[in-house]
Amino acid sequence: MSEFAPLAYEDIEEAKRPSLLEALVPVAAVVVFLAVGSGYLGLAPHAPLLWSIAFAGLFARYHLDYDWRDVYDAAESGLHMGLQAILILFIIYGLIATWTSAGTIPGLMYYGLGVLSPTVFLPVTAVLAAIVAFAIGSSWTTVGTLGVAFIGIGNGLGVPTAMTAGAIVSGAYAGDKQSPLSDTTNLAAAVTNTDLYDHINAMRVGTAIAFGLSVLAYAALGVLAVSGSGASTAAIRGPLAATYALGPVVFLPLVVTFGLAVRGYPALPSLVAGVFAGAFTAMLAQGVSFTATWNAFLNGTSPQTGNELVNGLLTTGGVSGSAWTIAVVVAALSLGGLLERTGILPTLTHHLTQAVWSPGSLVAGTGAAAIATNAFSAQQYMSIVIPGVSLRNLYDEYDLENSDLSRAVEAAGTPTGPLFPWHAGAVYMTGVLYPQATGAISWWWAPFYFFGFLSPLVLFAMAASGHAVTRRNPATDAAAPADD
Repeated sequence: MSEFAPLAYEDIEEAKRPSLLEALVPVAAVVVFLAVGSGYLGLAPHAPLLWSIAFAGLFARYHLDYDWRDVYDAAESGLHMGLQAILILFIIYGLIATWTSAGTIPGLMYYGLGVLSPTVFLPVTAVLAAIVAFAIGSSWTTVGTLGVAFIGIGNGLGVPTAMTAGAIVSGAYAGDKQSPLSDTTNLAAAVTNTDLYDHINAMRVGTAIAFGLSVLAYAALGVLAVSGSGASTAAIRGPLAATYALGPVVFLPLVVTFGLAVRGYPALPSLVAGVFAGAFTAMLAQGVSFTATWNAFLNGTSPQTGNELVNGLLTTGGVSGSAWTIAVVVAALSLGGLLERTGILPTLTHHLTQAVWSPGSLVAGTGAAAIATNAFSAQQYMSIVIPGVSLRNLYDEYDLENSDLSRAVEAAGTPTGPLFPWHAGAVYMTGVLYPQATGAISWWWAPFYFFGFLSPLVLFAMAASGHAVTRRNPATDAAAPADD
């Protein structure tokens, strides 16, 4: 992903370079379309995103004087940037179905319900998700595997699904952000010319504060909101044990997938291996035929356990069930490519730098730029690359360490994507954790995604206090850029 070169403000042809007011026009249109379409009319994001793409394309063609080939190429660049996310979405839906057929997810639910209680479930879920994501370097893989099982366990304990989803995603992003195996962590270090471990060390305090506060909040929710509630776990564990053979072999797909990830294999081949391991285990442990196993991969599962709650928890859509989610991601990435390649996002970033007056405001402004890029590109890679490359020279002028820049783009860029319902991360998390509700968007669980709010807030607080500012030469007064 580090090979992606964002369009710099200076690289835009002067005749096509939008002013700040011009750049705000398509951005305002996107906000209005999404607010009216999804917020007021209750439409799924597809239509508002299509309206936004049409407006941005026509604006670029007829106002900024790009030809149609340029417009197509711009949209294509967004898709190219997010191709890995699309492929992971495609595979993860099939993986969930094969792991359900294999008894892997039912097994995790069965044993989890035997050892967890409603009071401790949320903080334990967040911590376990963080540990797994740190070990394998992937928030998406963590959510798509263990996260699905945690949803089932939470339902069995009577914990509201939105709270469980928030805890899962908080832990997954916190662990991912500190992992040397994570693609976003490596990307943030690469595009800012920062040593990987200097970048990780720079994030450690802020991540620990944000995640620590999140875990405390989940512990409070466990005591105040879900303590003493919950369905009879025996009523759920019984049908699980009666329907699936739950011996140790059902965890083979888990061992294969996470084992490959820990050994440094990328997310996509690790997940594909997990699909084959799940299919093999379904045939070996559950006696499912070869044809039925791969039909489940394509069309999903509809188990009949005799318990409606359990049936609902284990019903999956398979690869065919990913169509709704992938359609939103494709539209959002196309829009992000249009806004980036036609100079809209570079112009906004350029004008943001004009408002910088101190090292602390530069760090805070970098975080704000990462969040804004997330909102309008729908892709966490762009939220790291665009401000990371665009603002690098300004950090040199203020004599700040590159790790200040890398920390700012990842602390504000990586975790905040799921807060925007049309963002690839939000669509993925919602589709995987709540597949029963076709067309559901992330607003239903985002209020409980505490780490997504706290990570940038802690960054801003540290910038205001000076703790996010590290001068290369401490003896130099870097309150303002040196005169040429």
